[in-house]
Amino acid sequence: MARSSKARSRTQGARVSDKPLWRRRLILLIQIGFGIAALALAALAITVYVTRAQLPSFEQLKSSPNGQMIRVHAADGTVIVSLGPSYGDWLSYDQIPAVMREAMISVEDRRFRSHLGVDPIGMARAIRLGIANRGTGRRQQGASTITQQVARTIFLSNKYDLGRKMREGFLALALERKFSKDEILELYLNKVYFGGGAYGIDAASRKFFGHGAEHLTLAEAAIIAGLVKAPSVYSPTADEAAAKDRAGVVLSLMEETGAITPQQAADADVQNVTFAPEPKQNSVRYFTDWALPQLATLIDEPSRPLEVWTTLDLGMQRAADAAVRKNAPAGAQGALVAIDRDGAVRAMVGGKDYVSSIYNRATQAVRQPGSAFKLFVYLAALEAGHKPEDSIVDEPVTIDGWSPRNDSRRNIGATTLRTAFAYSINTVAAKLGQQVGFSTVADMARRFGITTPVNTHPSMVLGTSEVRLLDLTRAFASVGNKGVAVTPYGITKVTAAGETIYTQQIDTSHVLVAPYVAAEMTDLLQTTVNTGTGKAAQIGRPVAGKTGTTTSSKDGWFLGFSSGLTTGVWMGRDDAKPIAGLHGGTAPARAFHDFMAVAVANRPVEQFETQVTLPDMSMEPDEESYFGAPDNGVFVDDDGNPVQGGGAQPRQNDRQRVDPDGNPIDDGIIAPDGDQQGRPEKLDQQWMDHVLGRDTPAPNRPRGDRPAAAPPPARPDRYSDSRPNQ
Repeated sequence: MARSSKARSRTQGARVSDKPLWRRRLILLIQIGFGIAALALAALAITVYVTRAQLPSFEQLKSSPNGQMIRVHAADGTVIVSLGPSYGDWLSYDQIPAVMREAMISVEDRRFRSHLGVDPIGMARAIRLGIANRGTGRRQQGASTITQQVARTIFLSNKYDLGRKMREGFLALALERKFSKDEILELYLNKVYFGGGAYGIDAASRKFFGHGAEHLTLAEAAIIAGLVKAPSVYSPTADEAAAKDRAGVVLSLMEETGAITPQQAADADVQNVTFAPEPKQNSVRYFTDWALPQLATLIDEPSRPLEVWTTLDLGMQRAADAAVRKNAPAGAQGALVAIDRDGAVRAMVGGKDYVSSIYNRATQAVRQPGSAFKLFVYLAALEAGHKPEDSIVDEPVTIDGWSPRNDSRRNIGATTLRTAFAYSINTVAAKLGQQVGFSTVADMARRFGITTPVNTHPSMVLGTSEVRLLDLTRAFASVGNKGVAVTPYGITKVTAAGETIYTQQIDTSHVLVAPYVAAEMTDLLQTTVNTGTGKAAQIGRPVAGKTGTTTSSKDGWFLGFSSGLTTGVWMGRDDAKPIAGLHGGTAPARAFHDFMAVAVANRPVEQFETQVTLPDMSMEPDEESYFGAPDNGVFVDDDGNPVQGGGAQPRQNDRQRVDPDGNPIDDGIIAPDGDQQGRPEKLDQQWMDHVLGRDTPAPNRPRGDRPAAAPPPARPDRYSDSRPNQ
């Protein structure tokens, strides 16, 4: 027996040795291959299950950080801008319309329900097309399943290389082991990018169609499903026709996979789908750029999508934009802010065009306000006990070596505060500042909301400290609010997932000055609009305001209020170069008029506590002057506009100046009516009383009233000059 066994072994060995060497090697390679495959499979299984164990829970994946969507609404509810990565509401699998689920599976992964996370058939097709397209420069077709796309969206980047694809595959297999197909599809539809900043089907539906994804139609679902392949190409905001054509392809694929019937595909009617209009991105962005950063101090909500409701009135915003564009001089910029009596900012324009310049001149720029700063000088004087009818002498004055000069280069002697304010008499403002204290004037400016540094040099009364338009407009609004502080705000309410997490509360408890002081200041402010320097701002109802012009017409301001709305306008160049003909009473006042005529058209007319009716005249175009030779003297017409050629033309009631012998003096200055020889009257208080209609005795006339004067006397032409601020 033993001999027989040995014989058989020798026989078998002989048979093996009889096989060709190549066959023996092939068998060995196959055996090694099977061994390696078994080891690789074991390693893959271990890797997948280790990865599976490390994956977050489904709830953690749903709440994973993914950016925050902020939708901003105007006062009427219109969405004016959407910011940030746009994530809508999270929709559960059952909340997602079936047509949306089927559309996505048909176009992105038709074997989604059957594969294990990676689709071998799809991979083979991708390899075949890759070989066919080699050398053509075309990007290789991907074979990523929906599960792989979920893995890439949540855990990986969009870097296109072999290493990322391998990690993506491992994660996809692990996801399939841990979550159901429905859960994976839910994650996908709520997180994938659809273009236009929209992540997830709800954000995409709201952006492109204006409603939540729960209400998607078949045609709308096909459009959304078609975006994933190339969001930037097929996005309706980029190419509406391409988006609809791509949706037609999706419908064909849905019909091919049996998800819909041919009749359903035909009834979808993609071409008649209406897209939601894109919010305008021009001047409203000046407002949103100012308002939205305030969210950080108002709420603590870093992740949930936010709905922000604002004070912006779209009708007023359009009027403000048009007023600035129409009236700002060529080469100049303009800004406008309108604040309601409760502080609500109704319109904000920070420049002619947001697209070309995002710099907000309404909230960021600091410029000298010129005579508009006299608001604080007179507020301090009124609070100190002065009255509008108090007498003060307009005379040359020197304070600490500084000698202000009136724009007319004349002094009228004894006058009233009302007249001095009406004609922006600089020497009177300087004397008032000295009397009440320049530090008191600075404190008044800070009290009324000026946040920029305010110097206490004597010249500060003429507006040498730089201010922001928003701050100065706020100050005028507080005067119009009877001395109660007005705090500008732009956000009224914030909601997250339907929950109100912030509501604006109006504080009316902060009184800045006594009501009678605010009333007297309003009384004075009316004079600017009624007497000439601000008459371009008249809108057919009571307006109180003040012009401001800085040295060499570098800045022009008009700020005023009417019917509960306060508006400030600034114009000038960003490089602070002079602008010929720019005065507060010209372009800025006209812009105020154009805006306010629209803004308060539907508001009731509100009378001020004191009604002042003054002659339609003015001594000067409201520029600031300093002692010394003028640096930009120009002649101006009745409206404060420069007269071409540098000389004024005589009017019907004007007389040419003559010398003692009656010969005309050709000096370009037209004198007011004088005696029969044409000699000009003396520009003193008697002359002022005459042109204001005060020369007729009116006993027992209440303070602040004016007689209903006959047609006003002829006005002197005005000569404006100024000198650089010192």
